[in-house]
Amino acid sequence: MFRLTSVLLLLLCLSCDRTVRPAPDIVPAPQALTVQSGIFRFLSATTIFVENDVISAENLQATIQKMHGFRVPISKKTQAIQIRIAVDTTLAQPTDYYQLVVEKDLIQITGKSAAGAFYGTQTLLQSIRKEQDYFMVPRMVVEDYPRFPHRGLLLDCSRHFFSVDVVKKYIDVLAFYKMNVLHWHLTDDQGWRIQMDRYPKLTEIGAWRTEPDGSRYGGFYTKDEIREVVAYAAARHITVIPEIEMPGHTQAALAAYPEFSCIGHGVEVSNDWGVFKEIYCAGNEETFTFLENVLTEVTELFPSKYIHIGGDEAPKFRWEQCPKCQARIKTEGLADAHELQSYFIRRIEKILQAKGRQLIGWDEIMEGGLSPTATVQAWRGIDQGIKAASAGNPVVLSPTSHSYIDYDLKSIDLAKVYSLELLPKELSPEIVANIRGAEVNMWTEHVPDEATLDQKVFPRLLALAEVAWRYDTARQFDEFAKRVMTQYAFLKKWKVDYGAESDPLRLVAGTDETITLIPGSNDLSLKYLISSGNWVDYTEPIKINFSGTLTAQAFRNQVPYGAPFVQQVANHAALGLPVQLATDYNKSYTGGGPNAFTDGLLGTLDFRDGRWQGYYGAHVDATLDLGKSTPVQSVRINAYQYNNAWIFLPKKVTVETSADGKKWETMGTAYPQAKPEQRGQFIEAFHVNSAQPISARYIRLRAENLLTVPDWHEAAGSDAWLFMDEIILR
Repeated sequence: MFRLTSVLLLLLCLSCDRTVRPAPDIVPAPQALTVQSGIFRFLSATTIFVENDVISAENLQATIQKMHGFRVPISKKTQAIQIRIAVDTTLAQPTDYYQLVVEKDLIQITGKSAAGAFYGTQTLLQSIRKEQDYFMVPRMVVEDYPRFPHRGLLLDCSRHFFSVDVVKKYIDVLAFYKMNVLHWHLTDDQGWRIQMDRYPKLTEIGAWRTEPDGSRYGGFYTKDEIREVVAYAAARHITVIPEIEMPGHTQAALAAYPEFSCIGHGVEVSNDWGVFKEIYCAGNEETFTFLENVLTEVTELFPSKYIHIGGDEAPKFRWEQCPKCQARIKTEGLADAHELQSYFIRRIEKILQAKGRQLIGWDEIMEGGLSPTATVQAWRGIDQGIKAASAGNPVVLSPTSHSYIDYDLKSIDLAKVYSLELLPKELSPEIVANIRGAEVNMWTEHVPDEATLDQKVFPRLLALAEVAWRYDTARQFDEFAKRVMTQYAFLKKWKVDYGAESDPLRLVAGTDETITLIPGSNDLSLKYLISSGNWVDYTEPIKINFSGTLTAQAFRNQVPYGAPFVQQVANHAALGLPVQLATDYNKSYTGGGPNAFTDGLLGTLDFRDGRWQGYYGAHVDATLDLGKSTPVQSVRINAYQYNNAWIFLPKKVTVETSADGKKWETMGTAYPQAKPEQRGQFIEAFHVNSAQPISARYIRLRAENLLTVPDWHEAAGSDAWLFMDEIILR
């Protein structure tokens, strides 16, 4: 009797619940959400009523089971306690609009489209919470719709291959955050990943590469697997857009069929990263027959409106040397190889149009003249997107500055992605109408496994999901970041091994010969140690009175947050001295600013670490003022080489000394030990020594850039980079 009375009292309390619960933390945030008093409680009698949207109902049922561990039956009858899903195409609302109304005994989801109804179920899934020993949703009304029709993730499965199960996992999570495009990068220099019946060698040869250690690496998707992925995505209102690279980034294809290259032989699947000069021969008519046949099979597999053809980073060296390509330029009345690329793209576009599809490519497809019907994906900057949109072309934005989530967190963190401005204020309504949406790009050159992939993509993908869904120039990152914290429980359910929101800490060199540590967020504390010393709580700037290794670690709630930060430090006679530069460094690689050469911080093998100062097609000419006559015995500077990225050691480094800054004497010249052809990433120190100390007030260092990438290189003729870090004076 007591137990029965208790149950009745509990039910009575629940039915009279007048508490207003906090609004659920939903990503992306809805356009409008109002919370009311009371709750909808899931009971054993709760069902999902399905009339005309079985897919949304089945997905809702399966995801509730996965996320919360209980099953809600699907019914074709209306009942007292129920979730009802409906599609009403007559609603006078934006495309893919939905309304979610939660009452005490009824949850009603109504979408203008099936996609809209599906998005309503995803909002519901994020709103379910456990309270005491039952699951509930607060009473509320949500009205919502996407701001942009294209909200995507580029997943590169060419550089490193990921299984169908991994791809499906990513489709599930994209759907959960209302993203609707999987841009599937399937071909590149390092691997061809899509089965082609007419050209079997594309997977027999092109899908496999020999790694530097001699091992064989690769894989590809069969046609049945691709159909499976496409259908799986379609059931979650996600379009899969394949990317089949051309005319460049094609070395894997040309390894299989070298007759479509300009040289016709000797091509191998690349086992390295970068831009390679092997390219489809635009002067060979058989090349276009080959590509038409390939695209025929691609369009049979992918029903997407768009087919992505790449079009980026296509070196013109082979075309400029190829008699067939030069003949094509002459026959077609083209000005140069850039117009030949435009000719190539237009021919491919006609092939796709004949199949009822539209071409989308990276912003290089604008070079030499852009087709008025092509869609441009802008990666080299927002300005490239604005240029295309101003010409009337549809545009998808994914600039390297905000959207390249393969970059380290020190370059692009969660806040950086969230700050992406898709619609700069100065744009006219006509240009705005051509901005179709945005993507984050996950290139996988340095992402060999699923765990690394997860840590790169998440949580940064959530920022793009919100920006592209609910674009709001007044958005507040701190508020968004709090909602992200609540999503980690969901990501764990999806078996996502997510990473950090921001670089755990930043290190800044002061002009007063100190190092300041800045935590990535306000809730982090910092500790550091010098070389093999003891850990110390960071409370004030660290004096550079040592040479060695500075290791710093961030902590959240006494738990290590992110990996330790390791910085090599050099204490030397030029530390903190002003530097006068006769040539300008590139704004993308400042090394910390004008005094990067004397801040005491050395660069690492990551040329994006913020310590290297980069010069693009320019020499280095730097002068130090020592303040007074000083005995100088040695000068050293580090230089970096990674010729895949067009970064080369200097041809030579010359050091001069002066007492007055007018009359100069050569102290010595140092030459590189490594050749420009040497592959890999490495640092070489350039030393200039004097047998006896030289009294000087001024030290001038000149490093000679190659200026032009050599002819043997894949990017022959391009400007060369010169990267240098610290002038160490003894």
